[in-house]
Amino acid sequence: MAKPEGMILPGATLGILGGGQLGRLFVLAAREMGYRVMVLDPDHNSPAGGLANWHLCAEYDDVAALQRMARECVAVTTEFENVPADTLRMLSANCPVRPSAQVVATVQHRIYEKQWLQAQGFATTAFAVVSSEDDLASAAELTGFPAILKVARFGYDGKGQARVACLDDARRAFAEMGKETCVLERLVGLYKEVSVVLARNAMGETVCFPVVENQHVNGILDISIAPARVDAALIEAASATAINIAARFDYHGVLAVEFFVTTDGALLVNELAPRPHNSGHYTLDACLASQFELQVRALCNLPLGGVSQHTPAVMVNLLGDDWQSGRPDWAALLCHPQVKLHCYGKESARPGRKMAHFTCLDASVAAALALAQSLQGSLKEHG
Repeated sequence: MAKPEGMILPGATLGILGGGQLGRLFVLAAREMGYRVMVLDPDHNSPAGGLANWHLCAEYDDVAALQRMARECVAVTTEFENVPADTLRMLSANCPVRPSAQVVATVQHRIYEKQWLQAQGFATTAFAVVSSEDDLASAAELTGFPAILKVARFGYDGKGQARVACLDDARRAFAEMGKETCVLERLVGLYKEVSVVLARNAMGETVCFPVVENQHVNGILDISIAPARVDAALIEAASATAINIAARFDYHGVLAVEFFVTTDGALLVNELAPRPHNSGHYTLDACLASQFELQVRALCNLPLGGVSQHTPAVMVNLLGDDWQSGRPDWAALLCHPQVKLHCYGKESARPGRKMAHFTCLDASVAAALALAQSLQGSLKEHG
């Protein structure tokens, strides 16, 4: 195979903005492949910073830290979408930044994201922009009730959103959110939630991991089932839509597209994540290459591939709630050879904070799910 133009080979220094669990898993993949990694994160105890070659402990707009990253890194990526777009623009003047500042600026703002999706012809839930309390009545006429009110920026894992059943509920929720600009979304009849994680490099080569079925508790991902228990037509439609979104963006990197499958069979785009995604963690153990290896490959403009799944898998999130009465009963997990445990190296366990995950592998999705649910229950009883 001919060497692609702009390929970045092992031995080079890669940069990543953000040092949480996604950054940590990127660092592990990159270092295993022979790259050096510089992490920029303001947390002294950054999970990724502790494993990187260099941890720049600074804010994301720290000029001196960014100048050093731009000088020493041959390419830069991000582990979360709330990095200032201006930071990405500054770095891109000196080295490739994947994904681009323009993409991140769109996706980190719910209004811009939904307006872009709508303009491109992708189906979403009905929504309306709420900039002031006076907008709520007209917004509700468009969406109806029940609905969900979400802040336009910095909401994730169920934070910054509220279900509302009437206009008075919406007014109260808007006030509790500090009257920040919000999106009011129609609450659809939900059959399943699924997601597609894909990678696309600078040559336009694109690969999709198998479609994943997701179950949430309190707005936080609880379980991911791979492959999703949906029909082939829906799998094809979700994958094709995700690939089309990446192409329209001219996206470079790993992208996750979350979908609602409604009770009447419609496939609606819910949210985009311009990075590896929690629902793609099963790829660490069940696929030829993980989403983090593909993040490295896409950043370095290497050929992609390796996305086929060799074993049915179910991933279970472990939150800080499971630590409130002491450490989880790791023996309950590790005595099963089909279980893979991944701890994120976080020092403090807070309720709702993602601390670790485990993946159950078995000959069928049903068997993997039964084992995952049994172990999840035993850990809660232990806690």
